[in-house]
Amino acid sequence: MFDIIYILEMIGIVAFAISGMIVARSKNMDPVGVFTIGFITALGGGTLRDLMMDNHPLYWIKHQEQPILILVMAIIFSYWRRAEKLKASRIVFPDAIGLGIFSILGAQLALDLGHSWFIASLLGVMTGTFGGALRDTLCNEVPFIFRKDQIYASISFAGCWLYFVCQWLLASETLALTIGLLFIVIVRMLAVRFDIRLQRDPSQH
Repeated sequence: MFDIIYILEMIGIVAFAISGMIVARSKNMDPVGVFTIGFITALGGGTLRDLMMDNHPLYWIKHQEQPILILVMAIIFSYWRRAEKLKASRIVFPDAIGLGIFSILGAQLALDLGHSWFIASLLGVMTGTFGGALRDTLCNEVPFIFRKDQIYASISFAGCWLYFVCQWLLASETLALTIGLLFIVIVRMLAVRFDIRLQRDPSQH
């Protein structure tokens, strides 16, 4: 199971880092800014999770290959001319992947440390959303998690509970993880594609 988890973590880091670097380039940031935003987006949620659970050393400190990977990506993004043409709207897909992976893995780690389903779901949401919230705040954008026209944290929360229930019913952690992850990614993409919201502006009726 470790290998699957590690591979998913690296995919999530790459996905979130890409979303952060796209936004950073759209804001004309220099290589330091691109690295900083990519780093915070990819590892901010996991850092908050580890601090909340007093889990030391922080995961990315124990696995230095993760920040090294982000540094390499930042260098490529900073000097790749085509990156300048990527619009900030292109972050939706990699952001959805990062949201799904880190929500489920954050919840799973909380369960492994003995926390209840409810607390684990909250920690999963924090892990999946905090990095993106920091990215948007530092780039002078309203974070997805706070926007009325976006379903974000609620999808993460629901996906975590789906993972818990599937793990309980199916007795297969790998299958439950896959179902929860795919649920978050697919529902997030559908919500964006079809403009699905929890609350609509009365003026739109």
